[in-house]
Amino acid sequence: MKIENLEAYCLDVAQRAKIASAQLASVTGKQKNDWLNRSAERLRGRIAEILEANDKDIAAAPGFNLTPAEIDRLKLNPERVEDIAQALEYIAKLPDPVGEVISSQVRPNGLDVQKVRVPLGVVFFIYESRPNVTADAAALCVKSSNAVILRGGKEAINSSMKIAEILSETAGEVGIPCDAVQLVATTDRDAVGHFLKMNQFIDVTIPRGGEGLIRRVTQDATMPVIKHFAGNCHVYVDALAEEQKTLDIVINSKCQRMGVCNAAESLVVHRAVVDTLLPKIADALKERGVEIRGDEATCASVPFAVPATEDDFYTEYHGPIISCKVVETLDEAIQHINKCSSGHTEAICTNDLAAAREFALRIDSSAVMINASTRFNDGGEFGLGAEIGISTDKFHARGPCGLRELTSYKYIVYGDGQTRG
Repeated sequence: MKIENLEAYCLDVAQRAKIASAQLASVTGKQKNDWLNRSAERLRGRIAEILEANDKDIAAAPGFNLTPAEIDRLKLNPERVEDIAQALEYIAKLPDPVGEVISSQVRPNGLDVQKVRVPLGVVFFIYESRPNVTADAAALCVKSSNAVILRGGKEAINSSMKIAEILSETAGEVGIPCDAVQLVATTDRDAVGHFLKMNQFIDVTIPRGGEGLIRRVTQDATMPVIKHFAGNCHVYVDALAEEQKTLDIVINSKCQRMGVCNAAESLVVHRAVVDTLLPKIADALKERGVEIRGDEATCASVPFAVPATEDDFYTEYHGPIISCKVVETLDEAIQHINKCSSGHTEAICTNDLAAAREFALRIDSSAVMINASTRFNDGGEFGLGAEIGISTDKFHARGPCGLRELTSYKYIVYGDGQTRG
């Protein structure tokens, strides 16, 4: 869609979102859940329209040079629309975080000081070309009483517009402001720049996509950004690692889905198991088509390993390559991981409880797995329900961002005429 005055259009969207966020303060949890359940039914009832819109995106996909895997992620069918509807119903069942009293104390002067959970306000969400994310993000934001401005990828524009249209229409039917869910109606990249300047209307930006996009948003945004940089996740095989568990964890971490942010990209192995366990791990990875890029010690133990460059130890491959580093001690493993990691997810395989505790204490990442796959760093797997992304930041949220991570807090103080002397 070509918009003549792009800046004015973006300003109008942001202003309407700000008004909607204020109106959401008086919307009840029942209204929000009714909206989610009604939207799920409406998506099912209008599946033909959704699939027709998606057909347009699929037809245009070759022009965007999408890979077969990317086209598959873009494609909708009745089963995938049903998955979207069920996700909305699941979010409806989650506890509403808004209004939760986080802490409360009565002061000696009788003041009741309460710390209460509140929405962030207006969320500007930039995401990749997956139509289901349109519904997920809208559901999470509105359930936590935030208005959301959705800026999806151009490859899914028709699908996303149809889904957002249905969600907005249904919102009005239950007393939720229609402008609580707005999809940016243009694929013009300059629109993002305009929104990033509007900190008087937008409270937080969440970019979900490639590292280049996130760095651009972080650099240009005038409001806080919840960011997710690269997912260079490590699995450390300790001196006392149990063979079968370790094989299962490494293979699952790397191979279950290679293109996701919580897939393992780096292997770190203690010298004590280089001659016994590393060759078995390497064979298992090779059987699954994974190339190993290792340091000198790795290449000496694994004949088919390729010599690694220094950059390999920092790289998120998103594919069938893994780096491998041999270390002499647990301390060296921790130092190497903290140096090369992107702060996403790290795992240790060990039967040494003291080593596991030290690893968990000293590793500086959003999640540490002890004898478990890196693939578990996920909102659903952590019991948060759906997530809007996995933050590698430390402020304001870290790790999977669910409903609570889309809130802040304020203090509400109840008095009975007290004045300060």
